Amino acid sequence: MSIQHTVHFKIIRPHETKTLHGLIFLEENQQPTVEDYAKCLKLCGHDVVIHDADKFIFKAQSDGDSYLIDVLEDFEKRVRDLDAENLSRSFQKPNPSF
Repeated sequence: MSIQHTVHFKIIRPHETKTLHGLIFLEENQQPTVEDYAKCLKLCGHDVVIHDADKFIFKAQSDGDSYLIDVLEDFEKRVRDLDAENLSRSFQKPNPSF
């Protein structure tokens, strides 16, 4: 039985950086390989070649422009605690004067 694995990756261009995600399907207890990541990136529309297999970094081309794609193996989505933020705002002065 295959399970869905979300792949988070960062596209690094000279003037911008974006964090995106894709999906790969793996068998239970199977770890993704560099080839699995490459296949996912190609399905997402990136023409990639492996740049650094140990760090899962790929080099891609688009309209003559080359850029890097870094697969984020330890990506954790930031979670905001809105209750804690509201509580901390209640202790702040509305118009602080310095």
